[in-house]
Amino acid sequence: MQTISKSSSHKASLETLDSDPAIANLRTVINQVLTPKVQDIDLKGEYPEQIMHQLGATNAFAHAVSTGYQGSGKGLRTAIQSIEEISKDCLSTGFIAWCQVACTWYLENTQNTTLKAEMLPKVATGQVLAGTGLSNPMKHFADIEKIALTATRVDGGYIINGLLPWVSNLGPGHYFGIAAKLADSEDYMMAIVSDALEGMSLRLNAHFIALEGTGTYSCVFRDTFVPDEWVLASPCEEYVACIRPGFILTQMGMGLGLADSCIELMRRSNKRLGHVNCYLDDQVEDLADDLHMARLHTYSLADQLNECTGLADPQLNREIIQARVTGAELSLRSAQAAMLHAGARAYVHGSPAERKLREAYFVAIVTPALKHLKKMLADMKQQPALSVA
Repeated sequence: MQTISKSSSHKASLETLDSDPAIANLRTVINQVLTPKVQDIDLKGEYPEQIMHQLGATNAFAHAVSTGYQGSGKGLRTAIQSIEEISKDCLSTGFIAWCQVACTWYLENTQNTTLKAEMLPKVATGQVLAGTGLSNPMKHFADIEKIALTATRVDGGYIINGLLPWVSNLGPGHYFGIAAKLADSEDYMMAIVSDALEGMSLRLNAHFIALEGTGTYSCVFRDTFVPDEWVLASPCEEYVACIRPGFILTQMGMGLGLADSCIELMRRSNKRLGHVNCYLDDQVEDLADDLHMARLHTYSLADQLNECTGLADPQLNREIIQARVTGAELSLRSAQAAMLHAGARAYVHGSPAERKLREAYFVAIVTPALKHLKKMLADMKQQPALSVA
């Protein structure tokens, strides 16, 4: 693992981020259209559909695309930074931005040239919104739960059946990825689907303590035909191994952005309560140092992953998973510290610190959850390379 000194300048790191025109343009849109809507998204569960289109117009979702659209394609580092910047203000929107980036990443890495040509530009630019759909498969591949969908090969495509719980960034006409077990086989396939396909429907059947405004639905498949033109890979063992590191690492944008905003809340609280907050275990300087190291290490891993021409090597996979563990744990620490620094004011429903606390638990629970990640690390000690099944 790369060692980064705590003496590195936080200011220099932030100035580098701020000087990037892509991030500066994104920040302008965040300030103008997202920040005023954060309370409505969080407390009223409003899904920020139009805001997502506006964020897409800044290329916030397109940086992982190698060919680039409208001057995008700056790499995974900038993709993570974009999610990070959005998550500072609103983790709900940061999460669905990650969903959009993840689907872009699926399409970027498929060998299906027809699918790539037709769908990737629409998803990368935010013209069409998209979810990930891989929570259940990722847990299945880690031996945590059973696969939810089955696929039967037919002429020209596959028939999909099953119920996929809790897929986010969905709505009428949105795309999302799925993985299904092939009937009478030990293999799996992955595809892009939409509620526009006959036999596929969305159900809204749960309410959450946070991230309610994320367009999260259960997806029901009843003899849904998915044409070959929409298939990402079949069989998909090598394809999943290819996309998984980017799927996990880009989630760091959520944790980094949340921790950054929690530290800022602590600074504000210290203007009034610094004389007593100084007795708490987690101080601004300590968390800022840890955030700085996590941020630089994440960016370094993103650059290394960008340079991979094939599958990431086992050591890079391990470091990416460990970084994601660090991101979850740092989110929890930072959110708790923000609550304790603010004191009674944080305990008011709807306060910024209360929202950050609810959001932090999501960073630690969203697939792959903290316990899932630690299981993956434990399994990798016994098996050098990650396997799909």
